[in-house]
Amino acid sequence: MKKLVIVLLLLSSYLQVGSGQKQNQVSESILIVYVSRTNNTKALAEVIHDEMGGDLVALELEDPYPENYYAIVKQVAEENETGFLPPLKTQVAMDKYDTIFLGFPTWGMQLPPPMKSFLSAHDLSGKIVIPFNTNGGYGIGSSFRTVKELCPDSEVLDGFSIKGGSERDGIYLAIRGKRHDEAQEEVRSWLEELNITSTSKQ
Repeated sequence: MKKLVIVLLLLSSYLQVGSGQKQNQVSESILIVYVSRTNNTKALAEVIHDEMGGDLVALELEDPYPENYYAIVKQVAEENETGFLPPLKTQVAMDKYDTIFLGFPTWGMQLPPPMKSFLSAHDLSGKIVIPFNTNGGYGIGSSFRTVKELCPDSEVLDGFSIKGGSERDGIYLAIRGKRHDEAQEEVRSWLEELNITSTSKQ
């Protein structure tokens, strides 16, 4: 009888895990790295930093993009077409991190070239990778898929996306005030679904 009870308890535990219940993942050291032009992705990165702690790093290029919107659109389109990876001024020692949040806007329905440069230059093997995105209303495009392709040996979790500004229409920083508070609540719900906790926030 005692053996039967043990078997039933083990079976119950197995069924709970197998039913879609996510295991809690505790991160020892977190990096939040992001690309931001109109500061919407920066605002979202700061929200995640408030919730999770860790290090917050903005990617900087050796040769910054032009300020003019149409000039940067043209340059990014050429980089995407040719596969050119703009050299980064930012370099990160990845050994100290086990969880990396990657933040970026959608540019040309793709992952921005600076983030492609970062992922090509840094080995994220064996790490938890979590993408987050802001966009002008057209969604993530192929960006999340590209993150998975460039992180083949990482555990890439479900990403988060939110509408930001629309530089083309003269709408710049949109994640502020009431929208910032709404974004914070949405981020909290997303992090709860991922079931990720940070030792620095416990």
